[in-house]
Amino acid sequence: MCGLAGMLLPAPAREQAALEEQARRMGDALVHRGPDDSGVWADASAGIALAHRRLSILDLSPLGHQPMTSVDGRYVLAYNGEVYNFAELRAELEALGHGFRGHSDTEVLLAAITQWGFEEALQRSNGMFAIALWDRAERCLWLARDRVGKKPLYYGWAGETLVFGSELKALWQHPAFDNEVDRDALTLLLRLDYIPAPHCIHERCFKLMPGRVLRLDAEAVTAGAAAHRPDQLQQPFWNARERMQQALAAPFTGNDAEAEERLDAVLRDAVALRMVADVPVGVFLSGGTDSSVVAALMQAQSSQPVHSFSIGFTGSDHDEAPLAKSLAQHLGCDHTELYVSGADALAVVPSLPAMFDEPFADASQVPTALVARLARQGVTVALSGDGGDELFFGYTRYQRAMRNWRLLGKVPAPLRRWMASHSHTQGEASRTGGLAALLAESGARGIGDVYRNRISRWRDPVAAVRGAQAAGSFYDLADPLHGAGSPADAMMLADFSTYLPDDLLCKVDRTSMAVSLEARAPLLDWRVAEFAWSLPMAMKQRDGVSKYLLKRVLGRYVPQDMVHRPKRGFGAPVSAWLKGDLRGWADELLDPARLAEEGVFNVEAVAPLWQQFKQGERKWHTHLWNVLMFQAWQAHWRNARADVTRA
Repeated sequence: MCGLAGMLLPAPAREQAALEEQARRMGDALVHRGPDDSGVWADASAGIALAHRRLSILDLSPLGHQPMTSVDGRYVLAYNGEVYNFAELRAELEALGHGFRGHSDTEVLLAAITQWGFEEALQRSNGMFAIALWDRAERCLWLARDRVGKKPLYYGWAGETLVFGSELKALWQHPAFDNEVDRDALTLLLRLDYIPAPHCIHERCFKLMPGRVLRLDAEAVTAGAAAHRPDQLQQPFWNARERMQQALAAPFTGNDAEAEERLDAVLRDAVALRMVADVPVGVFLSGGTDSSVVAALMQAQSSQPVHSFSIGFTGSDHDEAPLAKSLAQHLGCDHTELYVSGADALAVVPSLPAMFDEPFADASQVPTALVARLARQGVTVALSGDGGDELFFGYTRYQRAMRNWRLLGKVPAPLRRWMASHSHTQGEASRTGGLAALLAESGARGIGDVYRNRISRWRDPVAAVRGAQAAGSFYDLADPLHGAGSPADAMMLADFSTYLPDDLLCKVDRTSMAVSLEARAPLLDWRVAEFAWSLPMAMKQRDGVSKYLLKRVLGRYVPQDMVHRPKRGFGAPVSAWLKGDLRGWADELLDPARLAEEGVFNVEAVAPLWQQFKQGERKWHTHLWNVLMFQAWQAHWRNARADVTRA
């Protein structure tokens, strides 16, 4: 696991040394992602520079150093991630005549690109990655991101220079990066708690979308800097919607036992591939189905006790630590748990803006940061259970959305038209339930609209942001699957394409990399995803049991009383925090005079919610938390940019 950064100028650079030094500063901003080694490569005549920070996982020797040049000298690679099937690819490449000096997956990836070309090499790779590749022959830059979006990659403009990196803090290091807040993108933060790709909090800046590649040369950089919209140049090498449509068109036709056997086999292989490392490997264990399956399959394939880690919360009614401990004991894991207090959790809050670089308001970021810190004390790699809910119908909100969609179908057309005509007047009142909530969904064109209403925080975020227009996302589609599959399939695809990469995987990446820990997610192996999409709905939910088939697999390894446990969230008591220890902090950030001076939020939309919350009139803590996360981030960003300017 590593961090990368770089730049591509629209014309040759004047000085090689200055270009290298600028790239080095950008790379050094990512030292937490790669504390073990650093490297810079630049070609002033082409106006290209790459920087890399390395967290050594495979081949700890200098032979894994990056940026790495291909044997034939054509390609230069800076790469963040892991190609899990590198051993298989290496054997195939050796048979074709390729030789290798070390045993890193980076060297294998470069040989694969040399042999098959960039896009085919990506299609053959099973892994998580963000890649910057310079083609010296074509004088072009390739950027790529893995199928699911486990690894981040930002790009945008600093003046007329294209800058890119694993985190925004690398881009901020360029003195010409003066991009202000994209207020349209900010409306997405208020609605979703995060900003989905390709949007970014900054103007003239974007996130590469999962499964996409972007090819840029000096001419494209010049055109892109002028147009400010290069996101349409992104091309898919893997498309989740298309792959899901294909899976639904050729569904699995076996019985339960056959499906269980096949899922167990593909999961075993996915877990085994992610256990390969030259450093200690462990697992995040919450006690829920997903992490329990991963832990069970790890221990079943390990000759030594697997290191497992869980966090407990003192005084909490939703503490899963005892469940994780009992499961770890049954499996024979080497288990570590840490109980933390509210004060321990609150101590993390000031570090969130620097940790995430972009305003991010999923409050489970706090316990996730704590468990990552705990795991890093014992291992360098930790497997997680991310992906189970999106692939196996795990969220209760899916059931509520389907219920509402069915109820809307029973409303007479004239009444539904009347309801829809009044829905736009509800605003944030629709979060409080009752008639307002019903009216908000009455004009739904399809399940996508109903589901978007279910997962929205601010229902009318444009009203809260001065000068903003609503930015679009995957959740704006009335039917995310374009006519294929069921409403349940459509909602799972929407989450897989948006919530999973831009919330859950972002949260795990930033919190783990903040402590130089690599996180791997075997349930998100593309083979697992495509098999899950082929399964009939009855194998995902049956007789009120969600994740039915996944739980059958878990039942092979643990007793049934450890399989069928109520789902508990990995959240944080934000409401209690804002009423208690964080009240002064929030008062300062939400002060009406400050909001008016900064000019981003409409004071009349935000200030009343804070007053109502303090008076106990409304439970506005979710609305307020994403405003607070922006406010805290904005102060951090201003200070970070001031430091660069002073330097």
